[in-house]
Amino acid sequence: MWPKHWMALSAGLAVVLAGCGGSDATGWGSAADEKSAGQSGPAAAVAEFLEAVRTGDDEKAARMLTETARTKTAEMNMEVAPPGSDTASFEVGQVEYLGENRDGARVASTWSDLDENSKRRSDQITWMLRREPQGWRIAGVAATIFEGEPPLLLNFEDPEEMLRKQRWVQEETRRRAKNGDFQARRKKNSEDSIRR
Repeated sequence: MWPKHWMALSAGLAVVLAGCGGSDATGWGSAADEKSAGQSGPAAAVAEFLEAVRTGDDEKAARMLTETARTKTAEMNMEVAPPGSDTASFEVGQVEYLGENRDGARVASTWSDLDENSKRRSDQITWMLRREPQGWRIAGVAATIFEGEPPLLLNFEDPEEMLRKQRWVQEETRRRAKNGDFQARRKKNSEDSIRR
């Protein structure tokens, strides 16, 4: 995913996404399509990474990470891409360059896929990139996990921190679900007592 979809997938394996969802997105198909769409630099790197994720090409997805992220995730036997999905599509959006030398960037994207009810959902994700000798590479991702709260950043170059955050997301999701269930039962009991 991606906010909730991606984060759920990443928590189960190794990284990425969360959800809010709404609009239908169309995807990029190949490197040739990316070039014809006028993408270059960080935007093209994100498109290449997302296409690798979409098609389940884990090796290519891993090659699109920074050297540090590849090394650190390999040390922990982690993959950074969820299973491919032939129903998924994506759009790459605005690029914001960072640093004096413009050697960092944030790239907005929209990931769209079918949810557990076969309804299309779209999630907004921001990718963090760094320019390395071999080109622009992905260092992390930020996505809104819980509506109304700031995005959660997953730093692919620090897998231990990433795992801590993923565990927190899982625990917080369970806590909120339990609390929501408690609130719903409390409201129902309150309504029942009024009806008597």
